Amino acid sequence: MKISSRLSVFNNSTYLKMYLAQLISQVGTFTGLSAMAFYMLDRFSTQPIFTTITELMYSLPTLFVFLFTGVIADKLDRKKILLWCDGISGFISILLLFAIYFDSVPLVFLLLFLRSGFMKFFHPAGVAIIQGVLSKEEYPVAIGFNQMLYSIFVIIGSGLGAVAYWNIGISGAIIVDSISFFLSGLLIYSCSISEDIRLPNGKIRFNDLKFSDMIGDFKLGISYTVKNPIILSLYFGVIIMGIVNGAMSVIPLFMMKYNLTPTNYEGMQVILSWAFGIGILLGSIYATRLVKKIPLYKMIIASFVVSSLAHFTQSVFHYSSVFVIFHFIYAFSVPLCNVAFFGWIGQIVEKKMMGRVQALITPLMMFTFAVTQGIIAIVFPKWISIEALVAVVGFSELLISLFYFITLPGIARKVKDSVVSVS
Repeated sequence: MKISSRLSVFNNSTYLKMYLAQLISQVGTFTGLSAMAFYMLDRFSTQPIFTTITELMYSLPTLFVFLFTGVIADKLDRKKILLWCDGISGFISILLLFAIYFDSVPLVFLLLFLRSGFMKFFHPAGVAIIQGVLSKEEYPVAIGFNQMLYSIFVIIGSGLGAVAYWNIGISGAIIVDSISFFLSGLLIYSCSISEDIRLPNGKIRFNDLKFSDMIGDFKLGISYTVKNPIILSLYFGVIIMGIVNGAMSVIPLFMMKYNLTPTNYEGMQVILSWAFGIGILLGSIYATRLVKKIPLYKMIIASFVVSSLAHFTQSVFHYSSVFVIFHFIYAFSVPLCNVAFFGWIGQIVEKKMMGRVQALITPLMMFTFAVTQGIIAIVFPKWISIEALVAVVGFSELLISLFYFITLPGIARKVKDSVVSVS
């Protein structure tokens, strides 16, 4: 696929604005999250559990709202959902400044939990809008560019988080975080989105939504998913993604702090973030070229094989340079899976069901994400070493790659180019 062809998705002004809104929002979020991790490690340097709890506050809310996020994205105005999410999150970030000023750690955790909870409604609605404004052929390419966006805010956000924490403190980093939400909201507000995309199931007021109806709609989403063999099989991969993401959100930091470079872990964390971001960026570029050349399932299998080898190597060779190099290789493999995974789903899911399908994926991933972090908080460093944790991650990835090697080729041939309808 030529570069000009891939860039044509940005001719769509709505997608361009949504892309920029996500970029601004995520740079701010990563700045605040990275600075918060440094803040907790500095304040509770002998108690890494507080850093893990901070990470948990970003994942646990999924378990409380997953019944509603997809249903609301499919029933209510998707654009208004995005605006409310950005506005409320920006306001909560301001409250977070006061919680830190008054040195109330429980309140900090509560506000992080609430902000994350509101932002869980953002993704299903945003993905559904992007699916609506792009063609079936453009959607996997857009996923690739979203991965590039992710890499950019990993590179800039974590670096800014460290720089902000060193120079203007945790409060300055949170101010950047808050401003980013408001700027994202302004960009989304300027988007012109047709009613059939914003309200695919017709006009429904929030007051008209009943709990029993929402449970019924959620069950419909489950039934729809079960009828789609690709999505059903890919859900096993979602479980492994949650394990990997949950572990790798804290393992690099802990590896540097407690093993490889304890006296310069902040600086090494910045280097790791850059290596990860550059790996994601290059992997995304490669994935957008590859998506039209080979079957999507082959990209998914290759991704898990490469990442498992990278993590096994990190668990064996205890050198910071080796860890950074294979962290880059792991990052390069991630977009191969994500572009194929979410691009495939976007091609076969009906537009009026997209919110519910996405909302089922997210809690499953975040549940395993939260469980993994909870286990790490309990077993590390008392009962298990950081090297063993990395090895467990690699073993999980190897298992799912073998499962997909056996199952996905046959399923892909049976359901090629099909779209599952609601019965």
